[in-house]
Amino acid sequence: MMRRIACGLFWGCLMTSLAHAQNPIRARDLGVPLDGVPGKWNAVTDVAGVAVGHTTLISGQGKLKVGSGPVRTGVTALLPRGLKAPEPVFAAWFSQNGNGEMTGTAWIDESGFLEGPILITNTSSVGTVRDAATKWWTARGIQKQPWILPVVAETYDGYLNDTDGFHVKDKHVADALESAKSGRVAEGNVGGGTGMTTFEFSGGIGTASRKTRDGFTIGVLVQSNFGRRYQLQVAGVPVGREITEDTFRKQELGSIIVVVATDAPLLPHQLKRLARRVTMGLARTGSVSGNSSGDLFVAFSTAPIEGGDKAGVSKIAMLANERIDPLFEATVQATEEAILNAMVAGRTTIGRDDHKAIGLPHDRLREVLKKYNRLAANP
Repeated sequence: MMRRIACGLFWGCLMTSLAHAQNPIRARDLGVPLDGVPGKWNAVTDVAGVAVGHTTLISGQGKLKVGSGPVRTGVTALLPRGLKAPEPVFAAWFSQNGNGEMTGTAWIDESGFLEGPILITNTSSVGTVRDAATKWWTARGIQKQPWILPVVAETYDGYLNDTDGFHVKDKHVADALESAKSGRVAEGNVGGGTGMTTFEFSGGIGTASRKTRDGFTIGVLVQSNFGRRYQLQVAGVPVGREITEDTFRKQELGSIIVVVATDAPLLPHQLKRLARRVTMGLARTGSVSGNSSGDLFVAFSTAPIEGGDKAGVSKIAMLANERIDPLFEATVQATEEAILNAMVAGRTTIGRDDHKAIGLPHDRLREVLKKYNRLAANP
């Protein structure tokens, strides 16, 4: 029987206590020293209007039978202006390494706009999710064109999931979109990140935010599925060389999708610059963006576009380039923390053929940080 959880707090194959679900442990709680000032939720939803929803699919165990499972997958949906505000936003995207897929990017390049939702899932389900999102959006009759070109991105979950069984269906996409909300965002083994691993630890979805001194907000959401254990760095500490058990990769076979949101008034060419800074946050964690990585990033601004859908001349505000450095810094910081939050939230998951991805052991992480004099005081 398939267990479907829309926007649910379900950690891998284990249901945690209600108390933990209500008060999830994150990287900062464990004493990881992180720079910058986060927003209220320390999430992409700190950018006003942004909404996130998940559908998590978990069923079966044991030997892989393609089409029957085991299933460890799902879909995550992000709406830049929520369900009730379909107005387009300025956007740009960047490929650090293109061994992956992100649909809808040609129109972002051409127009400078993102005109619908962003969805993230597993590699084999991109087509299904793209078609389902198109049906859902057009049925609402709110797109600005007679068609919609949704942004759908993927990472590969075939180590844990029956990824070629095509278990993500139209209804799962609709559930993720309709459950999207602001506030706290579930992390770890949820939504599109259910079967993902990071540095050979369990956990795929992570998020973080930063406030800049100019009063702007940067929010980042990742679906993280990359890295070999020995590469992992946490606050400059070689954690992956200290926690070495239960590794399973002989070569890099992962990817990461990163969504950057901001309320700062940036034009598409400035958002392209913001998206490129994601690479520096990745590098802080130890990523080398291997040959098989689909490291694809999209950035958008929720700043209002006055008269953007009317004939004539639109009035558009733009932040001066001389004031953009704090946003670059915030993007790097929030990207790093979002990846760490994905791992901290991840729980040991056993998937197809009894493949296992362990959760990052919180006590061991603290011990290693302390050994290198990097454990933050009073976390």
